[in-house]
Amino acid sequence: MAGTDWGCMARAERDAAYNNTAAVATAAVQREARERASAAVRAAFPTLLDLVYGPAPRQRFDLFPAAAAAAPCLVFIHGGYWQMNSKDSFACLGEGVRAHGWATAFPGYTLAPEATLSEIVAEIRAAVHWLSEAGPRYNIAGPIVVSGWSAGGHLATLTLDSPHVVAGMGISGVYELGPLRDTYLDEKLRLSDAEIRTLSPLRLLPVPKPLAIAYGTAELPALIANSRRLHAHRSAGHAPGPLIPVTGRNHFDILGELHKRDGILTRQLLDLLESARA
Repeated sequence: MAGTDWGCMARAERDAAYNNTAAVATAAVQREARERASAAVRAAFPTLLDLVYGPAPRQRFDLFPAAAAAAPCLVFIHGGYWQMNSKDSFACLGEGVRAHGWATAFPGYTLAPEATLSEIVAEIRAAVHWLSEAGPRYNIAGPIVVSGWSAGGHLATLTLDSPHVVAGMGISGVYELGPLRDTYLDEKLRLSDAEIRTLSPLRLLPVPKPLAIAYGTAELPALIANSRRLHAHRSAGHAPGPLIPVTGRNHFDILGELHKRDGILTRQLLDLLESARA
């Protein structure tokens, strides 16, 4: 982290640097509200839930087609540091773009420690490939924009190079994995040297497709630094996409800007698609 001697920090300080739940007093309340709203969306549109895209129990898709098959589709990847949560709790976050005629899709994936991070990345890649082939059967045949929050932001960024994806948005993501090995998160992740080297977006050549990088200005410094550094890294390589600091938002309430029809992140997704088409 910028301005911090990571090597001199105690383990408790390193853990706190990435513990978003402990940093936000209302985290549990916000999670419960999102889960209720997502349950209502899934209950209202139950037809295309838990479609199988792979052999593992969590390799399932929830699809919410638009009226037009050619409409753009937002693929949203849930967060939880690759070891918590499920797709079911995030369905409400598609309502912003759905109000603009988009389709939405929510892939699940196996969590650590049952899967390594390499395996999780492979599952998300397989999910996007499955959607590109099977989507037309479910009235989803338009351009795919991939997004995700927290760990999902990391996974979305790594999926940007898919030939089926036209653009992406990382929200409050983790883009350098090295420091995580020194925290409680690695107890389940068990990151290898190779994974840190090959799955950290900050260590990879930027993909020359539009990628918006969003974060809340009230987030933990480590998360803010990850987003700002990734944008600088991509800008140095002339890769397109804006940096979006969302004023006053923390790691959890930033998602409200995706839930709303006129939310900051909803509008950015609309703009992102236009830039991909340009």
